[in-house]
Amino acid sequence: MNPIMMAVFLQLLAVVVLIAEVIIPSGGLLGMLAAGLIGYSLYAVFTEVSANTGYLFLIADVVTLPVIVLFGLKMLAKSPAALKTELSSDSGVTSQSAELEGFLGKKGVAVSDLRPSGVAEIEDKRVDVVSRGEYINKGAEIIVAAVTGNQIIVEEVSE
Repeated sequence: MNPIMMAVFLQLLAVVVLIAEVIIPSGGLLGMLAAGLIGYSLYAVFTEVSANTGYLFLIADVVTLPVIVLFGLKMLAKSPAALKTELSSDSGVTSQSAELEGFLGKKGVAVSDLRPSGVAEIEDKRVDVVSRGEYINKGAEIIVAAVTGNQIIVEEVSE
């Protein structure tokens, strides 16, 4: 086989392997294989053809390979393999339980010592709560100061 044709074939095979690296989780093995294919094709051109042709191949690789990889990633994003669904509150996805919002401003009793987290009873429900760093004794009256995410933040009621 002609050395230039072999080098072009190895370069095209390296591009296919790079695209497979994006799709298949190989831990970088396919990427190393692609680098080896490109390296060997450049070695073959430099040693069997000429240095000028080798430099032309090298310049072509530096210019075209990043473009091909970016194009492949863009095509992958538009392919059926990509996730098209957005997880947003408009589609009904929430990271916070709706019932937790109802506890805001409610009073309760600390069932365990809060150092700073523990259990409290609010509206006859046992819930996991956290204070803002202060120690709250078991049996103390508490009030829900904030609800962030799935966390109920309480404060001790001052008398």
